[in-house]
Amino acid sequence: MSIRERLSGNEAAAIAMKQINPDVVAAFPITPSTEIPQYFSTFVANGEVDTEFVAVESEHSAMSACIGAQAAGARAMTATSANGLSLMWEMIYIASSLRLPIVLSLVNRAVSGPLNIHCDHSDAMGVRDSGWIMLFSENNQEAYDNLLMANRIAENEKVLLPLMVCQDGFITSHSIENIELEQDEEVKKFVGEYHPKHYLLNDKEPMAVGPLDVQPYLFEHKAQQGYAMKAAKEVILEVSREFEKWTGRHYGLFEEYMLDDCDFAIVCMNSTAGTTKAVVDELRKKGIKAGLLKIRVYRPFPSEEVAKALSKAKAIAVLDKADSLNGMGGALFEDVASSMYVAGKNIPLVNYIYGIGGRDTTSEDIKSVYTDLNEILKTGKIDNPYRYLGLRKEEK
Repeated sequence: MSIRERLSGNEAAAIAMKQINPDVVAAFPITPSTEIPQYFSTFVANGEVDTEFVAVESEHSAMSACIGAQAAGARAMTATSANGLSLMWEMIYIASSLRLPIVLSLVNRAVSGPLNIHCDHSDAMGVRDSGWIMLFSENNQEAYDNLLMANRIAENEKVLLPLMVCQDGFITSHSIENIELEQDEEVKKFVGEYHPKHYLLNDKEPMAVGPLDVQPYLFEHKAQQGYAMKAAKEVILEVSREFEKWTGRHYGLFEEYMLDDCDFAIVCMNSTAGTTKAVVDELRKKGIKAGLLKIRVYRPFPSEEVAKALSKAKAIAVLDKADSLNGMGGALFEDVASSMYVAGKNIPLVNYIYGIGGRDTTSEDIKSVYTDLNEILKTGKIDNPYRYLGLRKEEK
């Protein structure tokens, strides 16, 4: 029986971690994720978990401690944001290359500089190719649910990759919403215990972790990471199906909202999907066939499924909350465009960079995107496929 509560996204993440009861949590505070280890340390102090909480001197040390703990045979978790994730960068790659299923709660925030503590996705996009599974969360409920599924996915023997659960800084992390929590014992039963096959403290199998990996070996090991990432897609769906049987809450690789008969579709991630759904509902009442594809699983990217889901649209806009600063759009746009090209879907496609540094994205902004798509459909022309949304003044 679910428990009705009112929680912020950070509280929801901390409670999920408490219910999972990991062996080790190592963390260093950084806005806007600070509350997660802060709440969790209270659970430790009150004896509500058996976790060894390690208060480290930096985020690099936090991930290093998680790597050491997980390699030793423990289940390890942490949380961070923006510059904290950047400071972890070296260890982020090491965690995935060692095939350690660490779980990280990433509260998305702009990476410096200039210094900004508000939400965009530049932190997540900076590590998108590091070999971590990446789940995005529209609201507090999804942040909680994704964390409950995270260990089951990461620790699967077909996968054995670290996983980060993303949510928007301040927008969901500090906003209080109604949420359904599961019973502690039911969570523990669903997540299960962690029993790795290979670990440093196993005296029956002496092993080394992190040796030099030279020319005859590294290529094959990287390919194994790639194969594991591909395998993760089906594992994510399997775990999501089990989760739905347990809670009644459905999750797939993405959410299709009014896509079946749409003329125009927006593709986006995290909290912007909520605003877009409201706009889609409003436009539908006026007879305008708008639709939305909300990406939940960003890594591995579900390219075939995305192309199929968008195949009925006549014009598509991809919204990126981070600019790749490459002169040709954002990372999500590149992934969607590649997916459509490989699938042979020649549908007009435009990109909008939006929300940088926490800039508000209003329903009027989203409406303007659908208006632009309508114009593209009428004229058959895309003057500029790389655009900004909500920019106060275009500086060139």
